[in-house]
Amino acid sequence: MERIQLLRGDITEIKADAIVNAANSSLLGGGGVDGAIHRAAGPQLLAECRKLNGCETGQAKMTKGYDLPAKFVIHTVGPIWSGGENNEARLLGSCYSSSLSLALSHGLKSIVFPNISTGVYGYPKNEAARIAIDTVKSWLYEHPEILTVYFIVFDEENFNIYHEILQGR
Repeated sequence: MERIQLLRGDITEIKADAIVNAANSSLLGGGGVDGAIHRAAGPQLLAECRKLNGCETGQAKMTKGYDLPAKFVIHTVGPIWSGGENNEARLLGSCYSSSLSLALSHGLKSIVFPNISTGVYGYPKNEAARIAIDTVKSWLYEHPEILTVYFIVFDEENFNIYHEILQGR
């Protein structure tokens, strides 16, 4: 599917309509992707996030991109892995579909996703990638308005996982 692209690199350096932040529920910054996006965007991002009153797991909220090359940041809160018995798969899928719906409602044409919940939240990488790709493919099938969805990964391990799934292996 040409509407889905795989990139390896730093999400804070990508020019797109929106990048997705794998945020914590406070939306006030943290470690990993969340901290990198907050640092790169500048203090205005934190100021705007303070006005959003947090975000529930599986939901998404949007801010401006400020000093980032992306116009907007869509913040979504992934589930913390606790063995797969607490609706983690549904909540993770909802992160992707909620982010895409928010992008669509604002007329955005490109969105970039990191690996949501696979860092400190401990979601198994293979399972998380499969949920991400399956959810995005299903959503795009129903919504041709979004032109391009990018998955960006920072390391070779995740690149290989996404590449194999996207190739149907």
